[in-house]
Amino acid sequence: MLYNLLYPLADQFPIFNLFRYITFRTGGAIITSLILAFVLGPSLINWLRSKQSEGQPIREDGPESHLLTKKGTPTMGGLLLLLSTSIATLLWADLSNAYVWAVLLVTIGYGFLGFLDDFLKVSKKNTKGLPGKIKLLGQFSIAAAAAWWISTNTADPLATTLAFPFFKNYLLDLGWFFIPFAMFVMVGASNSVNLTDGLDGLAIVPVMIAAASFALIAYLIGNIQFAEYLQVHYVAGSGELTIFLGALVGAGLGFLWYNAPPAMVFMGDTGSLALGGALGAVSVVTKHELVLAIIGGLFVLETLSVIIQVASFKMTGKRVFRMAPLHHHYEKKGWQEATIVIRFWIIAVILALVGLATLKLR
Repeated sequence: MLYNLLYPLADQFPIFNLFRYITFRTGGAIITSLILAFVLGPSLINWLRSKQSEGQPIREDGPESHLLTKKGTPTMGGLLLLLSTSIATLLWADLSNAYVWAVLLVTIGYGFLGFLDDFLKVSKKNTKGLPGKIKLLGQFSIAAAAAWWISTNTADPLATTLAFPFFKNYLLDLGWFFIPFAMFVMVGASNSVNLTDGLDGLAIVPVMIAAASFALIAYLIGNIQFAEYLQVHYVAGSGELTIFLGALVGAGLGFLWYNAPPAMVFMGDTGSLALGGALGAVSVVTKHELVLAIIGGLFVLETLSVIIQVASFKMTGKRVFRMAPLHHHYEKKGWQEATIVIRFWIIAVILALVGLATLKLR
């Protein structure tokens, strides 16, 4: 909004030239979302506590310690992330940019689905929220609209193509299959982050790491000079997503203040579904869907652990892990929660560095 209002006045007021720079507006978005998270956090958490007498329902088949250490902690803290990120983005981004609205659609839409899921869990006082089929239908519907909008606003030959890391010139034209593929990326990323969100601070830091990594990718991909130098595919307008991702990092830092062990609030599905969907949508815009699987490799590992566990039990009657997702396996082995969380953060940093290396290794 500030860009659309103030930059046109740059001829009369040269200081407004600052708004032409994505780096300046990204910095503004980070600071704005961080301040909003700090200011809104206490009031929102107190309000959630007043509405959730028993907090988030805890799985009875989960680690026994959770029934003692996490009982009574309110959920739906993802509202803080959504509010801070959305307000900062709307304030600092170019609102004429189609990609900004596509990513906001996925973020807010998935956040709404997560809110319904959390609300049903809290109101019914059990871990069964929105029925899985309805949740997936909603996710795929939102993703379909976003994928169509992204492809419509992306110039050929990139509109329906898939780029591969390490290959500078090769593009695979998916044609009509691009929409289902993009839908799968967004829904898969959303549910992967949701599965990872099981310990205090476990999901939010890897999300911030992935968001910061994709902020760099979006900035480089959206700048024709940098894109040509790195020999990556230039996507006009994608640089504006750097501001959204910066806002997400700022909001994440603010949320971590309250989510650090012992957590004062959980993000719930309200946050995890929205954050994962946002990362998926950004990867589709920047043509780095496959790189998301590297940078977000921690989320992939958590998801694979669930798939392997379920498949093994159905086929052999035996479990590969003591409990799935993967972080619960290590809890069952006796690892302390803080040890698991910090080591998973380290893995997320390493995978992010590997993913970013694909920008140069072509």
